Amino acid sequence: MMTNFVEEIRWRGLLHDIMPGTEEYLLKNKTAGYIGFDPTADSLHIGSLVQIIILMHFQRAGHSSIALIGGATGMVGDPSGKSAERNLLNEETLAKNITGVKEQLERFLDFDKTSSKNPAELVNNYDWMKDISLIDFVRDTGKHITVNYMMAKDSVKNRISGENTEGMSFTEFTYQLFQGYDFYHLYKENNCKLQMGGSDQWGNITTGTELIRRKAQGKAYAITVPLVTKADGTKFGKTEGGNVWLDAERTSPYKFYQYWLNSSDEDAEKYIKIFTFLDKETIDALIAEHKEAPHLRILQKKIGEEVTVMTHGKEAYENAIKASTILFGKATSDAIKSLDEQTFLDVFEGVPQAIVTRSQIENGIDIIAAFAETGFLKSNGEVRRSLKENAISVNKEKVKDDFIVTTKDLISNTYVLLQRGKKNYFLLKVA
Repeated sequence: MMTNFVEEIRWRGLLHDIMPGTEEYLLKNKTAGYIGFDPTADSLHIGSLVQIIILMHFQRAGHSSIALIGGATGMVGDPSGKSAERNLLNEETLAKNITGVKEQLERFLDFDKTSSKNPAELVNNYDWMKDISLIDFVRDTGKHITVNYMMAKDSVKNRISGENTEGMSFTEFTYQLFQGYDFYHLYKENNCKLQMGGSDQWGNITTGTELIRRKAQGKAYAITVPLVTKADGTKFGKTEGGNVWLDAERTSPYKFYQYWLNSSDEDAEKYIKIFTFLDKETIDALIAEHKEAPHLRILQKKIGEEVTVMTHGKEAYENAIKASTILFGKATSDAIKSLDEQTFLDVFEGVPQAIVTRSQIENGIDIIAAFAETGFLKSNGEVRRSLKENAISVNKEKVKDDFIVTTKDLISNTYVLLQRGKKNYFLLKVA
């Protein structure tokens, strides 16, 4: 049972360009469609999540989704949207990246051929490109696409005529022909009639449809989605610490959740449509509810929940919520100790630290020394005044002036969280 894939992505704001006849074809024909992912790192980031979600929508609409890993094209480098040539990867790095990207795609798409009526497929273009000689490629494929046609593409024109550019190497110039051949190969071997991608990919994708027309006398289709932007002009998927990755080792689930939670109201209205699979009625109701009480951040919390569960699982999401509660709400010492070390450090990133020895903590450090001798507070007198005001906490629990910090207070066997008032945090680290 097929549904209207194009209409679904249209109302979600995910449709940028579409080749004439594409929507009509998809309504009448079950087909395969693909999106390529270049393995430039061993993890995808949330910019790639848009493309993954498009493939998920395509599969849910009753079609067959193909995720292509660019084992061959990754060696060349896509010039689209780039002002300088990317560094070429060696085979060892490329193999590691391909493995990482494959594992991530398998979290989102259903590749199970035994249970799914339209299982997704994972392919690597190195598998069919590795045996093609340069002579064969130039003779059998290159002759079908003119240099004039390739030069007219924005990805080429912008690099050649743009300011602060060193031009374009022949390696990058051939990229669109390689990508076009991928489409041709999947058209012939996998009944793939559609290629999808970001709006900067339109030139590469239409090279593929042209190659299919000329080389196979066939008809193929193209759809692109808009590149996601932020209302404040900063780049989507970037933080002060760099990319927001789908790999929990690179970006912890806590930081991942916080990225969505910190979205502006304007962006959240857009993201709830793009990054979740909630239906239109539910989304409209959430937007209306959010506008009634923006301070509750209803949209941001829902997006964070949906995307974190989808990417990292329910348990990771619940841990991220627990970590958020520890920082911004009431929490017990046991709750803090239950956090894994990485999440704990993410929550208290930038908090002043002081080093103590293992023997010091085993012998016990009185609470006044813990604050004054480490330099967290200026003097013993300041610590005593804070204690009288009931403003001193250890691991989020209030303490008196006779409290001794010992190994029983260690978090991950390494840290003790000290606090004065609601917002002043300090860490003792055993080293």
